[in-house]
Amino acid sequence: MTGQRSISIPGFGHRAPIPGAARVGNLLFSSAISGIEPDTGQPAENAARQVELVFAHLQSLVDSAGTSLAHIGKMAISIRDNAVRDLINEAWLKHFPDPDDRPARHIQLAELPAPLHLQIEVIAIIPQGE
Repeated sequence: MTGQRSISIPGFGHRAPIPGAARVGNLLFSSAISGIEPDTGQPAENAARQVELVFAHLQSLVDSAGTSLAHIGKMAISIRDNAVRDLINEAWLKHFPDPDDRPARHIQLAELPAPLHLQIEVIAIIPQGE
């Protein structure tokens, strides 16, 4: 493997010493991506803003890794409460409008620490020579 293994993006990070994602060969594995406000480093105040930020951070992360949303194969979403599902589906349809061209997705209830409403993790391909 050559090049940068750890991928991090400005305005989003973890308290633990881990990157936003790791590249292994042509695969990208994200760490948990949360709705963190870039200017404060704290979770956004409400679920709608957190969903917006999660997808913005995801876009920045795949861009930094040299791939795109189109190359995500699997997205796992952890939610604290089922009430956030409609917000996620709105963002999902915005970012993946073609029903014939979407990644696999799984949502599960999890004991996320307040005030987090959701976290996502993805696995993506980093295309070679496109």
